[in-house]
Amino acid sequence: MLSIEKKILLFKTKDIHFAEYPFDVDGCDAVNFIDCTDKIDVEGFTCIKKLTSVINLTYDLDVLYDNISKSTRYKINRTERDGINVSLKPHYDEFYHINKRFQQNKGFSSTLDSWTLNAEFMRKNSTLFTIEHEGEILVGHLYLEDENHIRLWHSASKRLEVDREKAAIIGRANRLLHWEAIKYAKEKGLNEFDWGGMWSDDEANHDERKKAINDF
Repeated sequence: MLSIEKKILLFKTKDIHFAEYPFDVDGCDAVNFIDCTDKIDVEGFTCIKKLTSVINLTYDLDVLYDNISKSTRYKINRTERDGINVSLKPHYDEFYHINKRFQQNKGFSSTLDSWTLNAEFMRKNSTLFTIEHEGEILVGHLYLEDENHIRLWHSASKRLEVDREKAAIIGRANRLLHWEAIKYAKEKGLNEFDWGGMWSDDEANHDERKKAINDF
């Protein structure tokens, strides 16, 4: 279980990830339980059902790799020629700004607002993977994890602000970064890799951006 505390002015909230079920928490104005493992009704809480995709990490790494599509495996292997480096260094400030521009370029309002998910907040509560190419951070994936789960929280890149050649490198690097996170979680003995959510078929069929996320 992972507990993340937020405070905006005098309003104090807590997000609790991966709990079995909701429970009362003292000293907070609001509590959100995210990804409860047991779907039960609890008085005082409203359940919102959302879809996600999960990888069972109890399988051997070779089995997990063999279940990746052939085209994706090719792109992961191709990154060796691209000269990119995967890093777990704390590039939180760079990622914050990359994500902010990425959200703006896609027409979304940034969910990494300055009140809550600033660089210091991310550094305290999350695990960040980044891709570096020729000294430049191009892609970042931000994860939440506890003793059993890892969940993609935010993903952003410079894909929408570079030329086609570098965008292709970023596309391959993005796939490598997902695979590196899966290996990291497997090595830590975690049991579940959560892709962070997906859209229903009805939603995806009416929005090309949502359909592209589901397809990926």
